[in-house]
Amino acid sequence: MVRNFSIFLIVLLSFPFLVHAEKYPNVPAIPEESPSKSATIIIIVEKEHAEQFSDILQEKYPNVHIRRTFKKVFTGITVEGTHEDLENLQKEPHVAHASPVAAYRIDLEESVPFIGAEEVRGKFDLHHHRLTGKGVKVGIIDTGIDYTHPDLTRSYRGGTDLIDGDSDPMETKATDGSETFHGTHVAGIIAANGKLRGVAPEAEIVAYRALGPGGLGTSEQVIAAIEKAIEDKVDVLNLSLGNAVNGPDWPTSLALDRAVENGIVAVTSSGNSGPGIWTVGSPGTSSKSISVGASTPPQKIPYLKMSGMKKMMPISALAGSKEWKLEQGDEIVFAGIGEENQFNMKMKGKIVLVERGKITFTEKALNAEKKGAKAIIIYNNMKGNFAGNLELEVGIPVVSISKEDGEWLKKQLKNQAMVRTIYKNESDRLADFSSRGPVTYSWAIKPDVVAPGVAIDSTVPKGYMSLQGTSMAAPHVAGASALLIQAHPDWKPEQIKAALMNSAERLAEKKDVYYEPIEQGTGRIDLPRALETEALIYPGSLSFGQVPLHANRIQKKVKLTLDNQSNSKKEYSFKYPKYNKGLQWKIPSEIEVGPKQQKDVYISLDIYSPGMTPGLHFGWLDVLADSRAVKLPYLYVVDEPDYPRVMGFEFGAGDAADTYKYEFYLPGGADEMGIALYDPDSLTFAGFLDWGRDMERGVVQKTFQKEEIQFPNGLYKAIIFAKKGNKEDAIETEILLEDQK
Repeated sequence: MVRNFSIFLIVLLSFPFLVHAEKYPNVPAIPEESPSKSATIIIIVEKEHAEQFSDILQEKYPNVHIRRTFKKVFTGITVEGTHEDLENLQKEPHVAHASPVAAYRIDLEESVPFIGAEEVRGKFDLHHHRLTGKGVKVGIIDTGIDYTHPDLTRSYRGGTDLIDGDSDPMETKATDGSETFHGTHVAGIIAANGKLRGVAPEAEIVAYRALGPGGLGTSEQVIAAIEKAIEDKVDVLNLSLGNAVNGPDWPTSLALDRAVENGIVAVTSSGNSGPGIWTVGSPGTSSKSISVGASTPPQKIPYLKMSGMKKMMPISALAGSKEWKLEQGDEIVFAGIGEENQFNMKMKGKIVLVERGKITFTEKALNAEKKGAKAIIIYNNMKGNFAGNLELEVGIPVVSISKEDGEWLKKQLKNQAMVRTIYKNESDRLADFSSRGPVTYSWAIKPDVVAPGVAIDSTVPKGYMSLQGTSMAAPHVAGASALLIQAHPDWKPEQIKAALMNSAERLAEKKDVYYEPIEQGTGRIDLPRALETEALIYPGSLSFGQVPLHANRIQKKVKLTLDNQSNSKKEYSFKYPKYNKGLQWKIPSEIEVGPKQQKDVYISLDIYSPGMTPGLHFGWLDVLADSRAVKLPYLYVVDEPDYPRVMGFEFGAGDAADTYKYEFYLPGGADEMGIALYDPDSLTFAGFLDWGRDMERGVVQKTFQKEEIQFPNGLYKAIIFAKKGNKEDAIETEILLEDQK
């Protein structure tokens, strides 16, 4: 019998979180480094020197294997070889950029009319066709599509499978691995045309299956899909996927920028790692794409309330869960992390509260159902709430609440155990799980806009399902872009993006208290207003970059394009922002732009930083564009902001047999980094899985042979840490080492 050694991440795989290292046992000094083995990387080559680089590769690196070649998104290759060869190869002339291959995952009835899609179907394009997306080709890079679904057969126009290497982008079926449905759900939001009608029901859908069983794929496959979409000349490209890497120069983000330069409106989800800042991940960090966060459409939100308490706790259903319909008082009990041995028959007919971690949401729910529980509440083990999904059908409601609410509720159970459900009608609230910006290094404001992404009904293989996430928000914007392209076929991607951003509805957390620009961008898309917009301003947000803390006055300048798409002259005027000490704005006075003309103007910000608070500073610049108020979000950074020093940890099987690999991202580099393992109960230090010194900004990746990992089987607490100057951050998770048959 062959024994397969496997290591897999079982806690917070999609939602690793930051901790301060001092909260855990002191990490010992890292050992001296040892030579690395093998890896796979993406190399971007200077286009004009591609032939010379090819000669160098063939002559000096005969053992480096070329896996894939890219020509449209950029001039580059994916290569596999030893760390020594690849490190030397990256230093060769004509290498513009190099990054390891990364892992990616897939982090209507109310929402379609809410953004105004049904309203604009009463309007017509230049050929007197109703605005339905007719003639617009929308590419979807995802898990594939069930093109046999009756609501999608009229929209489907073929595609490519980057996983199996053929022209059949069908979703993964249960017989072929962990079945998927995500891409079909996304496709339905964009262009369902049957029992359900998507935002652009007559758009033409082209599917690119870049995520395989379980919704997993690599940046290599995603970039190959982007390249194929450019070749196929799609008009809009939707990517409801991402990773936890917050950086502007990740290859997938760069590839999306090239897609936009090729005339494609690229739309991507911002991620589901909110509510903390700095949580937006690639490709949502792409500067030229439209990055989309999630808001709530009109819906009835259930809240939990304990008798005699004012506190109201919102609950969110996991994807695939039965609807929460409880109303009267119900008894609630705590069952640890939801393992089978933590349940008993006394829990029959009660609501069970469990903590997230160690086992899957589905396992927790099935354990609760087996003991007769009425419902199960899973509270997060990191700040805020989360968006999750069930892998199998469960007969009871499965919902999530935030870590703060979960711990508070657990504490109250010592005195009383009864809760009741109160329902409130809400809309236009920012989803807790929606990832926030800004982008590290470039300091760009992301997301650009938000769209409905909570409790969205759409198509899945063999039926329909309600899901939530920024993955559901992005296709609303992709569909809206298709309608705008139909109405304005000569508009460029930056004009489509500007129309959506300039016309968005700014969302308020409560009366007159608005969500910050790095949370919502310019706000929730409003399709009718976007279609009526003739006086465009782009870019739709302003990033003035970074200034030192104790510098003399520094001027930062951003160019704005004022674009008049009407047949008459338009006037633009700017309002000076509220006075802030140390800032001096230089903005143009009233500007007149002729019909079908454009004018470039400059917005200057003089910053005198001494005495300013270090960190992020943002606000809104008011512009009157043809008597229509437009709010442009702006951002500048003083000194070194407190962004996470390490992010995006992944661990899994390597490309070769009997190998395993990890990767994470260092946004600002590190003086020291390491992966320390501890006994999860005693917190006794077990050893370093890996370590390094004087690390440059970018991705850290390493591949191990299984015999190199000298730790006994078992569960370990892992702390992935990075030290830079006097700042240190860490990701805490758990790693299970075990033999599998």
